[in-house]
Amino acid sequence: MICFFKNQSMAFPTKIALFLAMFTLFSITEGGMVGVNYGRVANNLPSARKVVTLLKSQGINKVKVYDTDKAVLKALSGSGIRVTVNLPNEQLYNAAKHQSFATAWVKYNIVSYYPTTQIEAIAVGNEVFVDPRKTTMYLVPAMRNIHNALVKFKLDETIKVSSPVALSALGNSYPSSAGSFRPELVERVIKPMLEFLKSTGSYLMVNIYPFFAYEGNSDVISLDYALFRENPGIVDLGNSLRYFSLFDAQIDAVFAAMSALKYDNLDIVVTETGWPSKGDENELGASIDNAAGYNGNLVRRVLMGGGTPLRPKANLTVYLFALFNENEKPGPTSERNFGLFYPSQRKVYDIPLTMEALKHYHEHEHNAGDRSIPPVTGDRRVYTRAGESWCVAHEGAGEEKLQLALDYACGEGGADCRSIQPGSTCYDPNTLEAHASFAFNSYYQKNKRAIGSCYFGGAAYIITQQPKFGKCELPTGY
Repeated sequence: MICFFKNQSMAFPTKIALFLAMFTLFSITEGGMVGVNYGRVANNLPSARKVVTLLKSQGINKVKVYDTDKAVLKALSGSGIRVTVNLPNEQLYNAAKHQSFATAWVKYNIVSYYPTTQIEAIAVGNEVFVDPRKTTMYLVPAMRNIHNALVKFKLDETIKVSSPVALSALGNSYPSSAGSFRPELVERVIKPMLEFLKSTGSYLMVNIYPFFAYEGNSDVISLDYALFRENPGIVDLGNSLRYFSLFDAQIDAVFAAMSALKYDNLDIVVTETGWPSKGDENELGASIDNAAGYNGNLVRRVLMGGGTPLRPKANLTVYLFALFNENEKPGPTSERNFGLFYPSQRKVYDIPLTMEALKHYHEHEHNAGDRSIPPVTGDRRVYTRAGESWCVAHEGAGEEKLQLALDYACGEGGADCRSIQPGSTCYDPNTLEAHASFAFNSYYQKNKRAIGSCYFGGAAYIITQQPKFGKCELPTGY
């Protein structure tokens, strides 16, 4: 059924056009991008060349590394994989104090490999604010000197400079609308860093781990909320926005913190996020099921496009942590079990990493990587919670995205849209939001409220109270 409405543009006349529209809506180029962190704190990892072959086999075209290892950068040469490299914290002092050091570092570690190795960004330091070596004061001067070196070699337009900050850089992160940076950092480093990013056209790198927030606050944070699963959401009373994932709430806290300092237009790249597949007894939530749920649902959420409630049009770039389990990392068991792969290159669990793989993915179909877990049987499409729920349009998604999603739902998606045709029971109110909500809900209920069937590239969300538009109530149980 193809829908035509007086107040909307004519829907596409053929199924081919509908498919193309949705491909545009949900494609990687229009949506976000997913990369992976390639850490090497281990003594049993495959060679760099084998790792590049693995990355390419999985369709991963963005990788972040924690140094400028010669073997790694050579292996990536000609691969088409875009790389973010790192100037380690221990080199910040020299890079900050001596322009000659920064220039030599760029010449040796960047110019020597670029462009056959597609270096696209330099992370200057990593989580410097929590570095016990007290390197914070050197961060911004080091960033400036590295950028000056890129200017010298005429690479400043193509290679960005930033620095990954942990969420602990915020003095307040809840609710999201109250997000603010730690007061002692603001004048000394945060504002100079944000000004540098703005002036160079760069972005803020942020490391975000909902796992740690859930682990420490499981009495008030639901697991479904942390894992992008169906949940009623949480309303932020400060901005009246409803959040359906802890990930989005944490990102918006950073956006709010930047906005409070008048840096409203800077983008964010999530340079680390992930969930451990194993932990100590006191590490609540660390399991293969939860790791697969978090990372699989995160990939879906990023690739299908759409930003956060505060910035709904800002597509995200996210780097999963990490490629491998790393057996020499210190700390609790979880630290050694964030990997998507074992060092043998066998998957820890099976999740999609590309748009093509996402077409066939349903959460809980991730056990192929670990043969000790019995396969899921029965109808794998249906993973719902008790109680009724409905899928409605997200008005903040914008008219263009809502219209494309509505056309898809009523066309290729097979939703029953007869009731919103002119003269039918739910035609009034004749608004895009009301018609889209009816179509989205039809698609959602038809697919038995399967996880992921109420998203439409960020144009829809789930509620648990039956909605009503005029005299039309959205039904359940198609």
